[in-house]
Amino acid sequence: MKNAATPATVFLAQHGVACTEHLYEYVEHGGTGVSSSALGVPEHEVVKTLVMETDRGEPLIVLMHGDRKVSTKELARIAGVKRIFPCKPEVAQRHSGYLVGGTSPFGTRKAMPVYLERSVLDIPRIYINGGRRGYLLGMASSELVRVLSPVLVDVALVE
Repeated sequence: MKNAATPATVFLAQHGVACTEHLYEYVEHGGTGVSSSALGVPEHEVVKTLVMETDRGEPLIVLMHGDRKVSTKELARIAGVKRIFPCKPEVAQRHSGYLVGGTSPFGTRKAMPVYLERSVLDIPRIYINGGRRGYLLGMASSELVRVLSPVLVDVALVE
């Protein structure tokens, strides 16, 4: 990785994951729409890393297509809890070690269960946050399964 290392890039290097680096101009609350248009890739191929919490206060990560929302009701059912909801930015940062907008599922401060939208694996090459704002990594979607051992779910809602 030629840019300054992040916990995510260190983690990926340790696991032998081949990836490409993509920098773009970060826009506050711009989301995956900004990064996908900056990179010239469909928003569906940009995977967002969402830090959520159960009603018991247990953190978890959801990896979802940029152009989809998460059915927290369905996710809660799968996870066997009453409710799941997005963390407040400061809580998400405490769990992950990353600033919101720069959250990566790799090299998080706390080990958290990862839930991956199953259809992400239908995309050969995805773009996912590399651990800071304005910094995406391109990689084979299959690497997510290899290095994160996620629970595969079908919880996508069309935005």
